[in-house]
Amino acid sequence: MRTPKLAFAVTLMISALFYGSNTLADTRILASIKPLELLVRAIATEDMHVTTLVPPGSSPHNYSMTPSKRRMLEDADVIFWVGPQMETFLSRILTGRDFGERSVALMQRDAESEQDHQAESHSDHDHAHDHEDGEDPHIWVDPHMALAMAETIRDSLAQLNGADKPALDQNLETFRASISAKEALIRKQLEPMQSVSLFAYHSALTRFAEHYGLNIEGVLTLNPELSPGARHIAAVQNKLRGANHPCLLTEPQFNRRWWHSITEGLDVTISTWDPLAMDIDANAEGYTAFQQSIADALLTCLPENAEH
Repeated sequence: MRTPKLAFAVTLMISALFYGSNTLADTRILASIKPLELLVRAIATEDMHVTTLVPPGSSPHNYSMTPSKRRMLEDADVIFWVGPQMETFLSRILTGRDFGERSVALMQRDAESEQDHQAESHSDHDHAHDHEDGEDPHIWVDPHMALAMAETIRDSLAQLNGADKPALDQNLETFRASISAKEALIRKQLEPMQSVSLFAYHSALTRFAEHYGLNIEGVLTLNPELSPGARHIAAVQNKLRGANHPCLLTEPQFNRRWWHSITEGLDVTISTWDPLAMDIDANAEGYTAFQQSIADALLTCLPENAEH
C-alpha cells in the first residue's frame, strides 16, 4: 500500500525539481535604455526575459534611479549599458564590486569591432566616420555599430549557464541579414536628402547622419542637460538663415519651447525623431523598425514633405 504512495511522492518531488530548475534557468537580462533592449531582443532566446532600466520618456543623460530600479539591477543576471560616457548615473554602480562582473559596457567592448566594420564599408560607400576618437556615446544609431554590439551581446549571453548557443548564433545571423537589407533600403530612401541642411538638437543624430553620408550643419546644444548660451544660439540662427532648406530635428525627451523661439521668423522645417525608440515595439524586429523611424523623420525634411 505504501509503495504507490511513495512512488507518487517521488514523482512529485522530481517534477518540482525539474520545474524549479527550468524556472531558475530563465535568464533575466536588463538593458539600460530601450535601443539596447531592442538589440538584446534580436539576439536573446525565448527563455530569456529582457527589460529596460530607464523608463520611456526619460533621458539617460540625467536620470535619477529609484529604489525599485536598484532592485532590477540586483535581480539581473546580466546588464547591458553603453558605458560611463552615456549613463553617468550608472557609472559608480556598474563599475563597482557588486555589479562589475555581470555588467557589459558595450561602448568599451566594441570600439575595435566598429573600426573593422568601418574599414570594410569604406570601400563600398564614400562616407567618413569621424567620431572624435569615439567620444560620442550615441553608438546605437549607427547600424554598423549596432551589429558590433549585437555580436558582443551574443558572446555575453553564450557564456551563461544553459545558453542555447546555436539559437543565439542563428539569431545573430538573422539580425545581420535584416540590418543589411534595411541599411540598403534607407540609403536609397535618403538619396534626396543631400539638398537639405540638417540641424540637430544635440549630438545624438550625428552617427546616423555620418553613416548615411548626410551633413549636420549645426547642433543647438552641446550639453542636453543645459540650455545653450546666447552666443551659441546666435551662431546657430545665422547658420539657419544661410542654409538650404534648413530642417531642425528635435527630440521628445527635451523641452520644445525654446526651439520655436530660436526659429521664430525663420523658414525652418521642424521634424521630431526619438533616439530612445520610445514608440517602437520591443521585439526581435524592433531595431530595424527604429532605424526606419529615424529615416522617416529625416524624410519629412524634404521640401515636398515639409511642415513649417
